[in-house]
Amino acid sequence: MKRLLIALAVLAALAVGFVVLFPERALQADFARQRLWAGASVKSQDVGGERWTYLEAGRGPLIVLVHGYTGSKENWLPVMRRLARGHRVLAVDLPGWGDSAPAPGADYGPLAQAARLDAFLQAQGEPVALLVGHSMGGMIAGLLLSDAHAAPVERVVFMSSAGVRFSENDFARRVAAGDNPFAVYDATAFLAFLDGYVFAEAPYVPVPVARVMVERRAAKRGFERAVFAQMSLGPQAFLLQQRLPRIRQPAGLLWCDRDAIIDVSAAAVFAAGLPSSQTRILAGCGHMPMMERPGPVADYLLGRLP
Repeated sequence: MKRLLIALAVLAALAVGFVVLFPERALQADFARQRLWAGASVKSQDVGGERWTYLEAGRGPLIVLVHGYTGSKENWLPVMRRLARGHRVLAVDLPGWGDSAPAPGADYGPLAQAARLDAFLQAQGEPVALLVGHSMGGMIAGLLLSDAHAAPVERVVFMSSAGVRFSENDFARRVAAGDNPFAVYDATAFLAFLDGYVFAEAPYVPVPVARVMVERRAAKRGFERAVFAQMSLGPQAFLLQQRLPRIRQPAGLLWCDRDAIIDVSAAAVFAAGLPSSQTRILAGCGHMPMMERPGPVADYLLGRLP
């Protein structure tokens, strides 16, 4: 037993040392571990002169998952294993985000991204059984579906979605004052942001790994600033709210009751504007339901929860 404890202590020390010395490789190793568990692989496709990178898992009717502001395809790994048991699941990096570098001078606002997403969905050559948009991704998905000529989508879920006016919270007050609460490019401030806004119970992220994550984002600082301005303050900020009655697909509205970014009151605004919708509020989680409550989220997306 003593030898086992010593061996475990040595392995733990080696793991800590690896994270400290090689944080980028540690982050990539964790993503690889999650992909293996989810049965997902990294794919890419050229659509309209742009390279889309995405995760793909499973076979069957098509589910497409769209991340939010500052997010990436990896946000969906916790739910992909369950969804892929009977579906072909694609979790995309929107152009400009994740593994996609923004092109200088290109428009990455909500309407432009909706047009890009429409082209990507049509390039799949099959109907989309379910389109899921989280936060900014929900805003983009909704703008896409409000266009009568959009790709065929059978059902949509708006998850913690942007694009409508909701009850004022601290986050909204900061945005109204001209601040971008997401604009944190220091590891300590980033971890505090995760704990204060993004998660009800933030996962443990080693400081060296957090530093790698913020360095990646800092390289796209100007891009992030431009997208946030169009999302939150420009004429497109609440365009989706005006267009909700145009969306004819059955819609699911999935929120967490402790969302400190898009207040849960937004779900009622969506419900009031959509012709057909169903709302589910999960308890005890924040702005990232698919990461904090992957089991209930997967069940809801598959129609197993009321």
